[in-house]
Formats: sequence, structure tokens, C-alpha cells
Amino acid sequence: MKLVDSHSHLFLEEFAEDLPQVMERAREAGVTHVFMPNIDSTTVAPLLKVCADYPKFCFPMAGLHPTSVDGGYERELQSVRAELESGNAYVAIGEIGMDLYWDRTFVAEQQVVFERQIQWALEFRLPVVIHSREAFDNIYKVMLPYRDMGLKGIFHSFTGTLDEASRLLEFQGFFLGINGVVTFKKSTLPEVLPHIPLDRLVLETDSPYLAPVPNRGKRNESAFLRNTLLKVAEIYGVSAEEAAEITSINALKVFGILK
Repeated sequence: MKLVDSHSHLFLEEFAEDLPQVMERAREAGVTHVFMPNIDSTTVAPLLKVCADYPKFCFPMAGLHPTSVDGGYERELQSVRAELESGNAYVAIGEIGMDLYWDRTFVAEQQVVFERQIQWALEFRLPVVIHSREAFDNIYKVMLPYRDMGLKGIFHSFTGTLDEASRLLEFQGFFLGINGVVTFKKSTLPEVLPHIPLDRLVLETDSPYLAPVPNRGKRNESAFLRNTLLKVAEIYGVSAEEAAEITSINALKVFGILK
């Protein structure tokens, strides 16, 4: 059984002491690919180092995370643009989006940064990986003009309603990223997901965050993707092998690994 972790931050300092062991556990769990979104200019070097150390296993994205957006966003965007033009083998622009949970000071700036990176995704023919927290309507409003322009990607850490899912899936090249939240006792995803085709989902960990049950509250890692897989398979009434195959193919297609 092969699994793809479509969203993991294994380059962060939480993994500095035992990254080789983390990678080995991921491989033992069946993980074949780990896709890693950037955060801002401070994380580019560690991200690229991990991808260089684990070639054909870890794959980098370039992007500016919304929580790193402030009044100096133009400098950060210049860094993203330079990376996209650098020749490094970025497979997506991410993670990008809007986050109004912690701070609403830079709402306008977050919107500008998000739309600029969408435009670059179309220019460079790359998918986007979208982060949304307390910002669905804002994000959808930015995305809507690009619906019929070939924009593709993943709506990372989807925890929304069926109506929100339906609006996102109007974008033909988009998938919903499902992580450990689906295993949480109060999650509404077990009621929402049966109404969404399995072939529009990808699996992710968002390591080191959002570890699934039975490891909730601990540092998340790519090996824990199996727990999310088992819950998704249960929800859809299919075997773990079938759920793994469908979601893995989805991820590899959206990132251009499978044509």
C-alpha cells in the first residue's frame, strides 16, 4: 500500500533532532512522496536542504504563508518570485491563502499577496496549495475570477461545510486536503465527506501539527498518515488499499508527478 503526504513541514525545527528516523518511519508506513509547502523567506533554505537530502521522496513548494504577511510583504513576494525563477524544481506555489483567525490587521495585504501568487501559478503553470482559516468567503471571492482559467491545486486542511466543498469543486482541477482533523471526535467531516467523491480528495498530515487520533496532541509526522487513511476508508466504506490508491494518484497528478 502506497501513501502520499500532500502537505508536511518536515523541514521545521521540530524535526531537527530525529529527521532520519522520521523519514524511515514514513517509508515503513508506506509513504512514497512528501510534498512540502514553504512558509516565508526564512524557511526556503531548510526546505530545500531536506528536499536535497531526500531526493525523489520530498518535493518543495515556493510561496508566502498568509500569517507571514505584514507591511513588508513586497520584499517577501520578491523572494518567492526569485525562487520561482531560480530553476529549483518547485512543484507548486504554496502554501498561500488567507488567515484571519489570529490577526485581521493585514487583511487587505493578505488578499493582494494571495491573488499575486495565484497569477504566478497560472504564469508558471503550477498548482496552488491554499491555506484558509476563518477566511473562506474572502478566499473564494479572490479565486472565483480564475475558475475557468485552468487554476488547479489543493484546498489544504479542509474542514468546511458541504456547501463550501461544492463551491471549491466547481474548480475542476481542485482537490480537498484531508488530515488528522477527520479523526477528531467533534469533526463534522465524517458527515460531509460521503457527499464528496473520493476522487476529489488527497491526504495530508500538516506535520508537525494536527496529529490524528490516537496520537492527537503529539508532534505529527508523515507516518501517522495511515491513521487518517483508515478513517477516510471507513467513511467511504472502501478498503484502505483502495482509498490509498485513489488519493495518492490524485496527489501525484495535481503535482505533475503523474501526467
